[in-house]
Amino acid sequence: MLENRFIRQIQIDWDKIEACSYLRGIPALSGIRELSFPKNVTFFVGENGTGKSTLLEAIAAGYGFNREGGSLNYRFSTFDDVSELCSALSFTKGFRRPASSYFFRAESFFNVATKAEDYRLPGEKKENYYARYGGKSLHEQSHGESFLSYFLAFEGPGLYIMDEPEAALSPQRQLTLLIQLVKMAAQGSQFLIASHSPILLGTPDAQILSFDDGHIHPCSYEETESYQVTELFLNHREALLNRLLDES
Repeated sequence: MLENRFIRQIQIDWDKIEACSYLRGIPALSGIRELSFPKNVTFFVGENGTGKSTLLEAIAAGYGFNREGGSLNYRFSTFDDVSELCSALSFTKGFRRPASSYFFRAESFFNVATKAEDYRLPGEKKENYYARYGGKSLHEQSHGESFLSYFLAFEGPGLYIMDEPEAALSPQRQLTLLIQLVKMAAQGSQFLIASHSPILLGTPDAQILSFDDGHIHPCSYEETESYQVTELFLNHREALLNRLLDES
């Protein structure tokens, strides 16, 4: 049911976007005025440059997340590269408020991990604080381990926006994340994720929105390029490589 989503729909007011803005030159984005999210898990897929991360980051900023990532109460900035699209967005929200929240950007997670240390409660012992992250500082863990430790520390139905989380994770860790997505979605969490991962895209009952072909449209798992290229490589590796190397 749409009313159970934290974000039920977004609307874009193109009158708030400059006439010369590069955003108007992204076909998949310039062709939409509203977009609905009927599922607890929604994936944005498409080739690089099709606008999926641009829209995802604008949704996060427009909703109130710190532009470099973290939870809704994080406020810090080392750079600002989110487009003006966030100022043109409006939201149709559900009746619930998220118990927890998280915006993940692979390239700025180090800064989020640093701020997590800064936001430790006054007087809280380090060992108690680190217990929620597997017993040690996020900076003492690998990139993938620290991301999973940070994410798994959240409790309660929440809103989670992730830009290519697979960048930090091995295939096995991607399976761990998939299992957690399914569990948390069943408990009422909502996820908006831009991804190229054929593993994560296999999440059951997820909405997949493709940004390819110049417009945003729903597609099946098997229709995604991530699945098709992976399937082709695994089943016809030698023939594919021979053809590609002959053409290069």
